[in-house]
Amino acid sequence: MRTQLLVRTALATALAALSATALAAPPEGAPAPARVMMFGMFHFANPGRDMVKSGVVDVTTPAHQAYLDGLAGRLAGFEPTAVLAECSPGDQARYDAQFEEYVAGDFDLPTNETYQIGFRLAQQAGLSGVTCFDEDQVGWDAQPMFDYMDAHDTRAREDIEARFKALSAEQDREQSSLSLAQLLQLASDPGRDAVNKGLYLRTNAVGAGDGFAGADASASWWHRNFRMYANIQKAAGPGDRVVVLAGQGHTAILKDLLAVDDRRVAEDVRPYLEAGD
Repeated sequence: MRTQLLVRTALATALAALSATALAAPPEGAPAPARVMMFGMFHFANPGRDMVKSGVVDVTTPAHQAYLDGLAGRLAGFEPTAVLAECSPGDQARYDAQFEEYVAGDFDLPTNETYQIGFRLAQQAGLSGVTCFDEDQVGWDAQPMFDYMDAHDTRAREDIEARFKALSAEQDREQSSLSLAQLLQLASDPGRDAVNKGLYLRTNAVGAGDGFAGADASASWWHRNFRMYANIQKAAGPGDRVVVLAGQGHTAILKDLLAVDDRRVAEDVRPYLEAGD
């Protein structure tokens, strides 16, 4: 009796697995799902708005410029159909005009990664430019949380500020000692993604049961990233191959959304970051 039960259980499990596989497989002749490469990074021209502060490596040195040229070539081998960059859609016309000038040899690239990587990659991939996908009118609305901590929870304020200070010091050490390739590898490291998202959980309980200032602040950051992911979904239809360039604070969350998106497949950027010459 027990043997029959085990056989029936095993058969049911196998049939369920086959059914799941059949459901996941696209119909015959259907286009392949979109492939999306999330490229998280530190900001090459850091405006200083992030809570975690650090020095900025000079990407304009000859060695770094050579690396970025090679990186763009490797990424072009992915054959992207679009390159999405962390810029405002309201500025799209300006970026389009600048890209035309760049292709014509009449525009020197600023240090921002949208130009240094995005423009280089778009040109080498034969695209007409980069696509702005940020939604910066929705930001991390943290001031009510900090006001609440100042009034009611100074220990939480001291804790998060100490955490910011420690991370800033760590990033300063990395910026001064690691190569550009190593820094970009760190910005795409899953462990670093977890640290980044953990910062929001560290303050999430602030004001719990009393207005939820911490949880609302966290939700505001996820709100922005959900909007950004909607723009990725719009750009990444069946058969498309999309590279997404954004600060690691965004890609840490965007990669989570991509992982459960049954219409798109993640492509790991990390092998492309390794210099092959």
